Amino acid sequence: MRRTDAILCGLSVLALFLLLACGREYDVRPSGTGTDRTSVIFPNYQDVTIPCNIAPLNFYYTDPAGARYATTFTAGSVSFTVKGREVVWKDRNWRRLLEAAAGNDIEVVSAWREGDIPVSFRWKIHVSPDNIDPYLTYRLIEPGFEVWDDLEIIERHLESFETRAISDWRNTGNRCMNCHIHAQGRGDLSMFYLRGEGGGAILNRDGKLRKLTLKDSLMISPTVYGEIHPDGRFGVFSTNIIVPAMHSAGGRRMEVFDTASDLCVADFDANKMLIFPETARKETFETFPVFSADGQSVYYCTAQARQLPAEVELMRYSLVRIPFDAETGTLGGPADTVWSAAAHGGSACHPKASPDGRWLLFTVAAYGTFPINHRECNLFMLDLRTGEPVSLDLVNDDKSDTYHSWSSDSKWFVFASKRGDGMFGKPYFSHIAEDGTVTRPFLLPQKDPHYYDKMLRSFNVPDLGNAPVRFDAREIGRILKEVPAEQFE
Repeated sequence: MRRTDAILCGLSVLALFLLLACGREYDVRPSGTGTDRTSVIFPNYQDVTIPCNIAPLNFYYTDPAGARYATTFTAGSVSFTVKGREVVWKDRNWRRLLEAAAGNDIEVVSAWREGDIPVSFRWKIHVSPDNIDPYLTYRLIEPGFEVWDDLEIIERHLESFETRAISDWRNTGNRCMNCHIHAQGRGDLSMFYLRGEGGGAILNRDGKLRKLTLKDSLMISPTVYGEIHPDGRFGVFSTNIIVPAMHSAGGRRMEVFDTASDLCVADFDANKMLIFPETARKETFETFPVFSADGQSVYYCTAQARQLPAEVELMRYSLVRIPFDAETGTLGGPADTVWSAAAHGGSACHPKASPDGRWLLFTVAAYGTFPINHRECNLFMLDLRTGEPVSLDLVNDDKSDTYHSWSSDSKWFVFASKRGDGMFGKPYFSHIAEDGTVTRPFLLPQKDPHYYDKMLRSFNVPDLGNAPVRFDAREIGRILKEVPAEQFE
Protein backbone atom coordinates (compact mmCIF):
# COMPACT_ATOMS: atom_id res chain seq x y z
CA MET A 1 0.00 0.00 0.00
CA ARG A 2 2.84 2.44 0.78
CA ARG A 3 3.80 3.44 -2.76
CA THR A 4 5.78 6.49 -1.68
CA ASP A 5 7.93 4.36 0.59
CA ALA A 6 9.56 2.92 -2.54
CA ILE A 7 11.25 6.28 -2.97
CA LEU A 8 13.06 5.69 0.31
CA CYS A 9 14.27 2.22 -0.67
CA GLY A 10 18.04 1.91 -0.65
CA LEU A 11 21.15 1.90 1.44
CA SER A 12 22.08 5.35 2.66
CA VAL A 13 25.60 6.64 3.11
CA LEU A 14 25.20 6.51 6.86
CA ALA A 15 23.99 2.93 6.78
CA LEU A 16 27.05 1.99 4.72
CA PHE A 17 29.28 3.71 7.24
CA LEU A 18 27.66 1.82 10.09
CA LEU A 19 28.04 -1.45 8.24
CA LEU A 20 31.77 -0.87 7.83
CA ALA A 21 32.21 0.40 11.37
CA CYS A 22 30.23 -2.23 13.25
CA GLY A 23 32.13 -5.09 14.81
CA ARG A 24 32.32 -7.05 18.00
CA GLU A 25 33.39 -3.91 19.88
CA TYR A 26 29.84 -2.62 19.38
CA ASP A 27 28.21 -5.66 20.95
CA VAL A 28 28.05 -3.74 24.23
CA ARG A 29 27.54 -0.07 23.53
CA PRO A 30 28.09 2.60 26.17
CA SER A 31 25.10 4.70 27.11
CA GLY A 32 25.07 8.40 26.40
CA THR A 33 23.21 11.35 24.96
CA GLY A 34 22.60 11.13 21.23
CA THR A 35 22.42 7.34 21.12
CA ASP A 36 19.63 4.88 21.78
CA ARG A 37 21.66 3.47 24.71
CA THR A 38 20.75 6.25 27.16
CA SER A 39 19.83 3.80 29.95
CA VAL A 40 21.80 1.15 31.79
CA ILE A 41 19.96 -1.59 29.86
CA PHE A 42 19.03 -1.97 26.21
CA PRO A 43 16.34 -2.36 25.16
CA ASN A 44 15.13 -0.22 28.04
CA TYR A 45 12.30 -2.27 29.54
CA GLN A 46 12.20 -0.34 32.83
CA ASP A 47 8.66 0.55 33.94
CA VAL A 48 6.93 -0.57 30.76
CA THR A 49 3.60 -2.37 30.44
CA ILE A 50 3.64 -5.59 28.42
CA PRO A 51 0.94 -8.07 27.36
CA CYS A 52 0.73 -11.39 29.16
CA ASN A 53 1.49 -13.32 25.97
CA ILE A 54 4.63 -11.50 24.74
CA ALA A 55 7.93 -13.21 23.90
CA PRO A 56 10.77 -12.98 26.47
CA LEU A 57 12.21 -9.52 27.11
CA ASN A 58 15.89 -10.20 26.45
CA PHE A 59 18.27 -7.29 27.04
CA TYR A 60 21.86 -6.40 27.93
CA TYR A 61 23.68 -3.98 30.19
CA THR A 62 25.24 -1.11 28.24
CA ASP A 63 28.16 -0.19 30.51
CA PRO A 64 31.22 -2.17 29.32
CA ALA A 65 33.08 -1.42 32.59
CA GLY A 66 30.68 -3.34 34.82
CA ALA A 67 31.21 -6.92 35.99
CA ARG A 68 29.48 -9.78 37.81
CA TYR A 69 25.96 -8.86 36.73
CA ALA A 70 22.99 -10.57 38.38
CA THR A 71 19.36 -9.72 37.63
CA THR A 72 16.58 -11.05 39.85
CA PHE A 73 12.95 -11.11 38.67
CA THR A 74 10.15 -11.77 41.18
CA ALA A 75 6.38 -12.15 40.72
CA GLY A 76 4.48 -13.49 43.70
CA SER A 77 6.18 -16.71 44.78
CA VAL A 78 8.05 -17.11 41.46
CA SER A 79 11.60 -15.80 41.27
CA PHE A 80 14.47 -16.19 38.79
CA THR A 81 18.00 -14.82 38.77
CA VAL A 82 19.86 -14.45 35.48
CA LYS A 83 23.62 -13.95 35.70
CA GLY A 84 25.73 -12.13 33.15
CA ARG A 85 25.69 -8.92 31.11
CA GLU A 86 23.24 -10.45 28.62
CA VAL A 87 19.84 -11.38 30.06
CA VAL A 88 18.47 -14.14 27.83
CA TRP A 89 15.47 -16.07 29.04
CA LYS A 90 14.61 -19.73 28.81
CA ASP A 91 11.13 -19.77 27.36
CA ARG A 92 9.58 -21.98 30.07
CA ASN A 93 10.93 -19.73 32.85
CA TRP A 94 9.63 -16.59 31.13
CA ARG A 95 6.17 -18.18 30.74
CA ARG A 96 6.07 -19.08 34.43
CA LEU A 97 7.00 -15.51 35.35
CA LEU A 98 4.32 -14.00 33.07
CA GLU A 99 1.64 -16.31 34.47
CA ALA A 100 2.56 -15.36 38.02
CA ALA A 101 2.60 -11.63 37.22
CA ALA A 102 -0.50 -11.24 35.02
CA GLY A 103 -2.32 -8.11 36.13
CA ASN A 104 0.53 -7.17 38.49
CA ASP A 105 4.19 -6.20 38.48
CA ILE A 106 7.40 -8.09 37.98
CA GLU A 107 9.84 -6.70 40.57
CA VAL A 108 13.39 -6.52 39.23
CA VAL A 109 16.71 -5.99 41.01
CA SER A 110 19.77 -5.28 38.86
CA ALA A 111 23.12 -5.72 40.59
CA TRP A 112 26.75 -5.58 39.41
CA ARG A 113 30.17 -4.36 40.42
CA GLU A 114 32.11 -1.36 39.19
CA GLY A 115 35.61 -2.26 40.29
CA ASP A 116 35.24 -3.09 43.98
CA ILE A 117 32.04 -1.10 44.36
CA PRO A 118 28.70 -2.98 44.38
CA VAL A 119 25.90 -1.24 42.46
CA SER A 120 22.20 -2.11 42.37
CA PHE A 121 18.84 -0.58 41.52
CA ARG A 122 15.21 -1.69 41.51
CA TRP A 123 12.68 -1.41 38.71
CA LYS A 124 9.41 -2.92 37.54
CA ILE A 125 7.68 -4.43 34.54
CA HIS A 126 3.89 -4.32 34.63
CA VAL A 127 2.16 -7.31 33.02
CA SER A 128 -1.26 -6.48 31.62
CA PRO A 129 -3.88 -9.25 31.67
CA ASP A 130 -4.79 -8.16 28.14
CA ASN A 131 -3.31 -10.28 25.36
CA ILE A 132 -1.94 -8.65 22.25
CA ASP A 133 -2.74 -9.96 18.77
CA PRO A 134 -0.07 -12.63 18.26
CA TYR A 135 1.08 -11.62 14.75
CA LEU A 136 2.90 -8.58 13.41
CA THR A 137 3.74 -7.88 9.78
CA TYR A 138 6.29 -5.31 8.65
CA ARG A 139 8.49 -4.47 5.69
CA LEU A 140 12.26 -4.58 6.16
CA ILE A 141 13.86 -1.78 4.17
CA GLU A 142 17.07 0.21 4.17
CA PRO A 143 16.49 3.80 5.35
CA GLY A 144 17.76 5.39 2.14
CA PHE A 145 16.18 6.74 -1.01
CA GLU A 146 18.33 5.95 -4.05
CA VAL A 147 17.47 2.33 -4.84
CA TRP A 148 15.88 -0.65 -3.16
CA ASP A 149 17.36 -4.06 -2.57
CA ASP A 150 16.38 -7.30 -0.85
CA LEU A 151 12.94 -6.12 0.28
CA GLU A 152 10.93 -8.46 2.48
CA ILE A 153 7.54 -8.39 4.15
CA ILE A 154 7.86 -10.42 7.34
CA GLU A 155 5.26 -11.94 9.65
CA ARG A 156 6.50 -12.23 13.23
CA HIS A 157 4.88 -14.39 15.90
CA LEU A 158 4.83 -12.11 18.96
CA GLU A 159 4.53 -14.94 21.47
CA SER A 160 7.85 -16.33 20.25
CA PHE A 161 10.71 -15.24 18.00
CA GLU A 162 9.48 -17.11 14.93
CA THR A 163 9.37 -15.18 11.64
CA ARG A 164 8.51 -16.02 8.06
CA ALA A 165 8.52 -14.07 4.81
CA ILE A 166 5.08 -13.54 3.26
CA SER A 167 6.69 -11.77 0.29
CA ASP A 168 10.36 -11.30 -0.50
CA TRP A 169 12.91 -10.28 -3.12
CA ARG A 170 13.89 -13.88 -3.87
CA ASN A 171 10.45 -14.77 -5.21
CA THR A 172 9.58 -11.45 -6.86
CA GLY A 173 12.68 -10.67 -8.90
CA ASN A 174 13.89 -8.09 -6.37
CA ARG A 175 11.05 -5.71 -7.18
CA CYS A 176 9.59 -3.05 -4.93
CA MET A 177 6.72 -4.08 -2.68
CA ASN A 178 4.64 -1.98 -0.32
CA CYS A 179 3.56 -2.70 3.17
CA HIS A 180 1.02 -5.30 4.24
CA ILE A 181 -2.07 -4.10 6.16
CA HIS A 182 -4.83 -6.07 7.91
CA ALA A 183 -8.46 -4.97 8.05
CA GLN A 184 -9.08 -4.40 11.77
CA GLY A 185 -6.40 -6.91 12.64
CA ARG A 186 -7.88 -9.79 10.64
CA GLY A 187 -5.51 -12.40 9.28
CA ASP A 188 -8.11 -13.42 6.69
CA LEU A 189 -8.57 -9.90 5.26
CA SER A 190 -5.49 -7.98 4.21
CA MET A 191 -3.59 -6.59 1.23
CA PHE A 192 -0.31 -5.17 -0.07
CA TYR A 193 1.15 -4.01 -3.40
CA LEU A 194 3.68 -5.50 -5.77
CA ARG A 195 4.99 -2.77 -8.04
CA GLY A 196 6.26 -3.00 -11.61
CA GLU A 197 5.49 -5.21 -14.59
CA GLY A 198 3.15 -8.08 -13.75
CA GLY A 199 2.39 -6.67 -10.31
CA GLY A 200 -0.74 -5.30 -8.71
CA ALA A 201 -2.63 -5.10 -5.45
CA ILE A 202 -2.57 -8.48 -3.71
CA LEU A 203 -5.89 -8.90 -1.91
CA ASN A 204 -6.18 -11.63 0.74
CA ARG A 205 -9.87 -12.23 1.43
CA ASP A 206 -11.03 -15.35 3.28
CA GLY A 207 -7.68 -16.96 2.55
CA LYS A 208 -8.02 -16.54 -1.23
CA LEU A 209 -5.52 -14.34 -3.09
CA ARG A 210 -6.32 -12.04 -6.01
CA LYS A 211 -4.03 -9.78 -8.03
CA LEU A 212 -5.82 -6.57 -8.97
CA THR A 213 -5.18 -3.51 -11.14
CA LEU A 214 -6.95 -0.82 -9.13
CA LYS A 215 -7.18 1.91 -11.76
CA ASP A 216 -9.59 3.13 -14.41
CA SER A 217 -9.30 5.76 -17.15
CA LEU A 218 -10.62 8.61 -14.95
CA MET A 219 -8.10 8.19 -12.14
CA ILE A 220 -4.92 10.27 -12.02
CA SER A 221 -2.85 7.24 -10.90
CA PRO A 222 -3.25 3.72 -9.57
CA THR A 223 -4.31 3.53 -5.94
CA VAL A 224 -1.70 4.37 -3.31
CA TYR A 225 -2.93 4.61 0.32
CA GLY A 226 -6.09 3.01 1.62
CA GLU A 227 -7.92 0.44 3.68
CA ILE A 228 -10.37 -2.45 3.30
CA HIS A 229 -13.94 -2.09 4.58
CA PRO A 230 -14.72 -4.31 7.60
CA ASP A 231 -17.19 -6.28 5.45
CA GLY A 232 -14.52 -6.96 2.83
CA ARG A 233 -16.46 -5.92 -0.28
CA PHE A 234 -15.08 -2.40 -0.66
CA GLY A 235 -11.79 -0.61 -0.28
CA VAL A 236 -11.25 3.14 -0.03
CA PHE A 237 -8.06 4.56 -1.58
CA SER A 238 -6.23 7.69 -2.54
CA THR A 239 -4.84 8.18 -6.03
CA ASN A 240 -1.77 10.44 -5.97
CA ILE A 241 0.80 12.12 -8.19
CA ILE A 242 3.86 11.96 -5.94
CA VAL A 243 7.06 13.97 -6.33
CA PRO A 244 10.31 13.55 -4.36
CA ALA A 245 12.61 16.54 -3.81
CA MET A 246 15.89 17.03 -1.99
CA HIS A 247 16.06 19.72 0.69
CA SER A 248 18.58 22.53 0.33
CA ALA A 249 18.37 23.34 4.05
CA GLY A 250 20.91 21.69 6.32
CA GLY A 251 19.75 18.93 8.65
CA ARG A 252 17.01 17.73 6.27
CA ARG A 253 17.20 14.95 3.74
CA MET A 254 14.29 14.59 1.42
CA GLU A 255 10.71 15.76 1.02
CA VAL A 256 7.98 13.78 -0.69
CA PHE A 257 4.76 15.55 -1.59
CA ASP A 258 1.65 15.26 -3.75
CA THR A 259 1.03 17.53 -6.71
CA ALA A 260 -2.47 16.07 -7.05
CA SER A 261 -4.51 13.57 -5.04
CA ASP A 262 -8.11 12.33 -4.98
CA LEU A 263 -10.14 9.57 -3.34
CA CYS A 264 -11.85 6.58 -4.90
CA VAL A 265 -13.62 3.39 -3.83
CA ALA A 266 -12.90 -0.10 -5.18
CA ASP A 267 -15.77 -2.59 -5.40
CA PHE A 268 -13.96 -5.93 -5.15
CA ASP A 269 -17.07 -7.92 -6.06
CA ALA A 270 -17.94 -5.93 -9.20
CA ASN A 271 -14.33 -5.12 -10.26
CA LYS A 272 -15.26 -1.47 -10.46
CA MET A 273 -13.67 1.80 -9.36
CA LEU A 274 -16.00 4.52 -8.05
CA ILE A 275 -15.11 8.24 -8.13
CA PHE A 276 -17.06 11.09 -6.51
CA PRO A 277 -17.09 14.87 -7.17
CA GLU A 278 -16.72 15.69 -3.47
CA THR A 279 -13.30 13.97 -3.28
CA ALA A 280 -11.99 14.56 -6.82
CA ARG A 281 -11.52 18.32 -7.00
CA LYS A 282 -8.37 19.94 -8.41
CA GLU A 283 -8.45 22.75 -5.86
CA THR A 284 -8.10 20.33 -2.91
CA PHE A 285 -5.86 17.37 -2.13
CA GLU A 286 -7.31 14.29 -0.41
CA THR A 287 -5.24 11.41 0.92
CA PHE A 288 -4.85 8.67 3.60
CA PRO A 289 -8.47 7.42 3.64
CA VAL A 290 -9.54 4.83 6.22
CA PHE A 291 -12.89 3.48 7.40
CA SER A 292 -14.51 4.12 10.74
CA ALA A 293 -14.92 1.09 12.98
CA ASP A 294 -18.54 0.56 11.94
CA GLY A 295 -17.75 1.12 8.25
CA GLN A 296 -20.29 3.95 7.94
CA SER A 297 -17.74 6.77 7.53
CA VAL A 298 -14.37 7.45 5.95
CA TYR A 299 -11.68 9.52 7.62
CA TYR A 300 -9.14 11.20 5.37
CA CYS A 301 -6.70 14.12 5.26
CA THR A 302 -7.25 17.15 3.05
CA ALA A 303 -5.58 20.47 2.20
CA GLN A 304 -6.02 23.30 -0.28
CA ALA A 305 -3.84 22.98 -3.38
CA ARG A 306 -0.74 25.19 -3.45
CA GLN A 307 2.15 26.03 -5.75
CA LEU A 308 4.63 23.21 -5.28
CA PRO A 309 7.42 22.77 -4.42
CA ALA A 310 7.72 26.47 -3.53
CA GLU A 311 4.96 26.30 -0.91
CA VAL A 312 5.53 22.78 0.38
CA GLU A 313 6.19 24.00 3.92
CA LEU A 314 2.74 25.63 3.89
CA MET A 315 0.98 22.35 3.02
CA ARG A 316 -0.92 21.43 6.17
CA TYR A 317 -3.62 18.77 6.08
CA SER A 318 -6.75 18.69 8.21
CA LEU A 319 -8.43 15.46 9.26
CA VAL A 320 -12.07 15.12 8.12
CA ARG A 321 -14.87 12.56 8.06
CA ILE A 322 -17.36 11.82 5.27
CA PRO A 323 -20.34 9.39 5.24
CA PHE A 324 -19.96 6.04 3.48
CA ASP A 325 -22.83 3.86 2.20
CA ALA A 326 -21.78 0.24 2.74
CA GLU A 327 -24.56 -1.00 0.43
CA THR A 328 -23.53 0.96 -2.66
CA GLY A 329 -19.95 1.97 -1.91
CA THR A 330 -20.87 5.64 -2.18
CA LEU A 331 -19.07 8.51 -0.46
CA GLY A 332 -21.49 11.27 0.58
CA GLY A 333 -20.84 14.84 1.58
CA PRO A 334 -20.03 17.34 2.80
CA ALA A 335 -17.14 16.29 5.05
CA ASP A 336 -16.97 17.28 8.73
CA THR A 337 -13.69 18.55 10.18
CA VAL A 338 -12.38 16.32 12.98
CA TRP A 339 -8.99 18.03 13.48
CA SER A 340 -8.16 21.42 11.97
CA ALA A 341 -4.68 22.06 10.61
CA ALA A 342 -5.19 25.83 10.92
CA ALA A 343 -6.24 25.58 14.56
CA HIS A 344 -3.37 23.31 15.56
CA GLY A 345 -0.61 24.59 13.29
CA GLY A 346 0.31 21.13 12.03
CA SER A 347 -0.41 18.56 9.36
CA ALA A 348 -2.37 15.35 9.98
CA CYS A 349 -1.34 12.05 8.35
CA HIS A 350 -2.26 8.36 8.50
CA PRO A 351 -5.46 8.26 10.60
CA LYS A 352 -6.34 4.88 12.11
CA ALA A 353 -9.63 4.24 13.91
CA SER A 354 -9.59 1.65 16.68
CA PRO A 355 -11.79 -1.38 15.86
CA ASP A 356 -14.07 -0.66 18.84
CA GLY A 357 -14.79 2.85 17.53
CA ARG A 358 -13.43 4.57 20.66
CA TRP A 359 -10.11 6.07 19.53
CA LEU A 360 -8.65 7.79 16.48
CA LEU A 361 -4.85 7.70 16.21
CA PHE A 362 -2.92 9.75 13.65
CA THR A 363 0.41 11.47 13.03
CA VAL A 364 1.01 15.21 13.24
CA ALA A 365 4.00 16.76 11.48
CA ALA A 366 4.92 20.42 10.93
CA TYR A 367 3.73 20.18 7.33
CA GLY A 368 3.30 17.78 4.43
CA THR A 369 2.35 14.12 4.07
CA PHE A 370 5.58 12.23 4.55
CA PRO A 371 6.17 12.12 8.32
CA ILE A 372 8.77 9.37 8.22
CA ASN A 373 11.29 12.05 7.19
CA HIS A 374 10.09 14.59 9.77
CA ARG A 375 11.95 14.32 13.05
CA GLU A 376 9.34 16.49 14.74
CA CYS A 377 6.35 14.29 13.91
CA ASN A 378 4.44 12.72 16.80
CA LEU A 379 1.38 10.58 17.35
CA PHE A 380 -1.89 12.27 18.28
CA MET A 381 -5.03 10.57 19.61
CA LEU A 382 -8.66 11.65 19.91
CA ASP A 383 -11.34 10.09 22.10
CA LEU A 384 -14.19 9.80 19.60
CA ARG A 385 -16.80 9.73 22.37
CA THR A 386 -15.83 13.16 23.63
CA GLY A 387 -13.77 14.66 20.81
CA GLU A 388 -11.04 15.42 23.35
CA PRO A 389 -7.34 14.63 22.86
CA VAL A 390 -5.67 11.82 24.79
CA SER A 391 -2.29 12.49 26.37
CA LEU A 392 0.53 10.66 24.59
CA ASP A 393 3.34 12.28 26.57
CA LEU A 394 4.65 8.85 27.59
CA VAL A 395 4.56 7.61 24.00
CA ASN A 396 6.12 10.29 21.81
CA ASP A 397 9.85 10.95 21.59
CA ASP A 398 12.13 13.43 19.84
CA LYS A 399 12.35 11.50 16.55
CA SER A 400 9.77 10.40 13.98
CA ASP A 401 6.88 8.41 15.51
CA THR A 402 4.43 7.21 12.87
CA TYR A 403 3.04 4.25 10.85
CA HIS A 404 0.79 2.89 13.59
CA SER A 405 -1.86 0.19 13.78
CA TRP A 406 -4.36 -1.17 16.32
CA SER A 407 -4.83 -4.60 17.83
CA SER A 408 -8.15 -6.20 16.98
CA ASP A 409 -9.46 -5.61 20.54
CA SER A 410 -8.34 -1.93 20.53
CA LYS A 411 -6.28 -2.32 23.72
CA TRP A 412 -2.83 -2.16 22.11
CA PHE A 413 -1.25 -0.20 19.29
CA VAL A 414 2.11 -0.49 17.57
CA PHE A 415 4.06 2.22 15.77
CA ALA A 416 7.41 2.73 14.07
CA SER A 417 9.81 5.09 15.82
CA LYS A 418 13.25 6.40 14.92
CA ARG A 419 13.93 7.36 18.54
CA GLY A 420 17.53 7.00 19.58
CA ASP A 421 19.67 6.82 16.46
CA GLY A 422 17.28 8.88 14.29
CA MET A 423 17.84 6.60 11.30
CA PHE A 424 16.26 3.17 11.77
CA GLY A 425 12.55 2.70 12.45
CA LYS A 426 11.78 0.10 15.10
CA PRO A 427 8.40 -1.22 16.34
CA TYR A 428 7.14 -0.07 19.75
CA PHE A 429 3.96 -1.14 21.54
CA SER A 430 1.69 0.71 23.98
CA HIS A 431 -1.41 -0.24 25.93
CA ILE A 432 -4.47 2.00 26.34
CA ALA A 433 -6.94 1.58 29.19
CA GLU A 434 -10.65 2.32 29.21
CA ASP A 435 -10.00 5.67 30.89
CA GLY A 436 -7.55 6.70 28.15
CA THR A 437 -4.37 6.06 30.14
CA VAL A 438 -1.60 5.16 27.68
CA THR A 439 1.55 3.37 28.80
CA ARG A 440 5.22 3.94 28.08
CA PRO A 441 6.03 1.96 24.89
CA PHE A 442 8.29 -1.08 24.77
CA LEU A 443 10.47 -2.22 21.89
CA LEU A 444 9.71 -5.47 20.06
CA PRO A 445 11.77 -8.11 21.91
CA GLN A 446 14.31 -10.21 20.02
CA LYS A 447 16.01 -13.53 20.79
CA ASP A 448 19.45 -11.92 20.52
CA PRO A 449 19.61 -8.88 22.85
CA HIS A 450 22.13 -7.27 20.42
CA TYR A 451 19.82 -7.74 17.44
CA TYR A 452 19.15 -4.02 16.94
CA ASP A 453 22.89 -3.22 17.12
CA LYS A 454 23.42 -5.36 14.04
CA MET A 455 20.21 -4.63 12.10
CA LEU A 456 20.72 -2.07 9.33
CA ARG A 457 17.15 -2.06 8.04
CA SER A 458 14.02 -0.29 9.24
CA PHE A 459 10.79 -1.95 10.31
CA ASN A 460 8.33 -0.19 8.02
CA VAL A 461 4.56 0.02 8.74
CA PRO A 462 4.21 -2.57 11.53
CA ASP A 463 0.68 -3.97 11.44
CA LEU A 464 -1.01 -6.25 13.99
CA GLY A 465 -2.98 -9.37 13.07
CA ASN A 466 -5.09 -11.73 15.17
CA ALA A 467 -4.16 -14.74 13.01
CA PRO A 468 -1.46 -15.65 10.48
CA VAL A 469 -2.13 -14.91 6.84
CA ARG A 470 -2.61 -18.05 4.75
CA PHE A 471 0.08 -17.38 2.17
CA ASP A 472 3.84 -17.14 1.98
CA ALA A 473 6.53 -15.70 -0.27
CA ARG A 474 6.52 -18.69 -2.64
CA GLU A 475 2.79 -18.34 -3.25
CA ILE A 476 3.22 -14.63 -3.98
CA GLY A 477 6.02 -15.42 -6.42
CA ARG A 478 3.80 -17.92 -8.23
CA ILE A 479 0.93 -15.44 -8.49
CA LEU A 480 3.28 -12.77 -9.80
CA LYS A 481 4.52 -15.03 -12.60
CA GLU A 482 1.44 -17.06 -13.46
CA VAL A 483 -1.72 -15.14 -12.57
CA PRO A 484 -2.85 -12.15 -14.70
CA ALA A 485 -4.10 -9.11 -12.84
CA GLU A 486 -7.85 -8.60 -12.77
CA GLN A 487 -8.76 -5.32 -14.47
CA PHE A 488 -11.08 -2.79 -12.82
CA GLU A 489 -13.34 -0.41 -14.75
